[in-house]
Amino acid sequence: MPPTADDTADDAVDASSERLFLPWEVAALMRVDPKTVTRWAQKGRISSILTPGGHRRIPSSAVQRLLNGPQTASDR
Repeated sequence: MPPTADDTADDAVDASSERLFLPWEVAALMRVDPKTVTRWAQKGRISSILTPGGHRRIPSSAVQRLLNGPQTASDR
């Protein structure tokens, strides 16, 4: 699947190799409203993929980064 405008060059995801979450699934993990997840994706806080039908999917790697929180220099 080709990257969409929401993807950055380093975050391009091959949909066949990684689980893609629905916004409501990410919302349940983060205990926020699904609209919040959509806003995060629109603002670039979390990478996402738009399907040909215009639906948003979030790659598992992006969900994992969000759950792990920001890394500091001492974490690397």
